[in-house]
Amino acid sequence: MMLPNAKLSTPTSKFLPPPIEPQQHSRRTAAGASPSLELSCKLSRRNLSKSSLLLLLGTQTTLTPLLDLSKAQADTISQVTDNPTSCGDRVSTKKAFLDVSIGGEPVGRIVIGLYGDDVPAGTARFSSIVSGKAGISYRRKEFVKIMPGYVQHGGIRSYGADAERATAAAGSLQNLVEEWERGRRGERCKEVKAGSVGIVVRDPSKPPPKTKLVATNGKLEVQEEEIAVGPNGTEFVITAVDSPELEESVLVIGEVLEGMRVVEKMREVKTVRDNTSSPYFKVAKVIGDKRAVVAERGFNRPYTKVQVTNCGFIESQDSQ
Repeated sequence: MMLPNAKLSTPTSKFLPPPIEPQQHSRRTAAGASPSLELSCKLSRRNLSKSSLLLLLGTQTTLTPLLDLSKAQADTISQVTDNPTSCGDRVSTKKAFLDVSIGGEPVGRIVIGLYGDDVPAGTARFSSIVSGKAGISYRRKEFVKIMPGYVQHGGIRSYGADAERATAAAGSLQNLVEEWERGRRGERCKEVKAGSVGIVVRDPSKPPPKTKLVATNGKLEVQEEEIAVGPNGTEFVITAVDSPELEESVLVIGEVLEGMRVVEKMREVKTVRDNTSSPYFKVAKVIGDKRAVVAERGFNRPYTKVQVTNCGFIESQDSQ
């Protein structure tokens, strides 16, 4: 006979695990915590904001002198790098002149002061051509590009006997590049201001050499072909406005002392429209299409012939 509310005992019930009770030790731990720990854990948002504000103010007070010192040092370094030497300290050691004509009509003379002490190699290069040394000169040579901010002379052609004479008379282009790099390193003034005269020493837009396969003696060899001819150190520019974009390609050798009115007349000449923004031209330039190089030479070229009719040096009164 079984008693009421009696539990049945089976062989398997002896091996069953006891029922799992819900874990409540975390509540007991929190309830049994010390009052000080409980208060420290119950920081209000107001107290937290005050603490953060005090920490921020303390950090700012500590770092402000350091930040001010760092800013002053950065300004000093920037001034030394951007303007290593005062560009106003450059002195003209000699004067050259260019007589210019537009469409066969004389428009005036440009007098140029050359910085012989600041850029001796560039000044010697320009002087040797202006003076007609070794049988070459800017005389009867044309301005090939008229840009909104400057005009560019074509110099001595980059091939033939004239180019060889130009190199022999004044040395290789490497001497000019070294002086130009001194400006990039901050050793000399490199600013291209309005009225500056500079020699073109490099072409930043020149595409890289194009590789091609050539069969030689029954074998295929990889050769590099120059897409465009770089400057030879005889082209020069005369700026009408500040032109910092020319700092990457031009070595400043002097400044216009007289004749800016002539430069303004040259800028008024109509030129071939620049089409470098065309997507077709951009693709052709990237793939090294020679037709793009030829077309680019004609951009901004004056329709009317602008050339130097005469050039030379002006003797100073001290030397007379």
